[in-house]
Amino acid sequence: MLDEETLTLLGTWLLVVGTLFFMFWQTRQAHLLNSANAVLGLRSQFESPDIRRARRELAEFFLRDTTDGMAPVELLTFYELLGLMVRRGLLDRQLVWNAFGSYVTITYYRMRHPADRLGRLRRDFGDPLAFSQFEWLAGEVARIDRKRLGPGERDLIDPADEAQAIFAVESRIRVE
Repeated sequence: MLDEETLTLLGTWLLVVGTLFFMFWQTRQAHLLNSANAVLGLRSQFESPDIRRARRELAEFFLRDTTDGMAPVELLTFYELLGLMVRRGLLDRQLVWNAFGSYVTITYYRMRHPADRLGRLRRDFGDPLAFSQFEWLAGEVARIDRKRLGPGERDLIDPADEAQAIFAVESRIRVE
């Protein structure tokens, strides 16, 4: 039989551990809520006239299928910032994947195929790390895709066809 002092000590420790667990859970929930609000704000920005114009310009550039000229960088800069915020833990990966995953995937694909436009931008800027957070984010999106789709399923999707279809729609975006 435990004496009263031992029971009090155990009860106090259980209360401390329970409180710490609750605080951890509450902090995690607050982080997810803040992340969700931030992603919703970024989605609104993604639909702003300036970004819609940048999306249309990038789509038109890719649809011309030229290896000449420099790709417009405004949207790439948006994805770079998005990647940095995810990498630093400010934004939840799943929320960003859901809100921007397809756009990140097709943009990264076209920046690397049929020519390495990303490499050219890095050379032109004289910065080997230019858009490295965007590149990292594209890798994270691909990892989540593989996990969600299962083994081999992502391989059934032709990235060139997917990019062509989405950029065809993006090239017709109305800017108000």
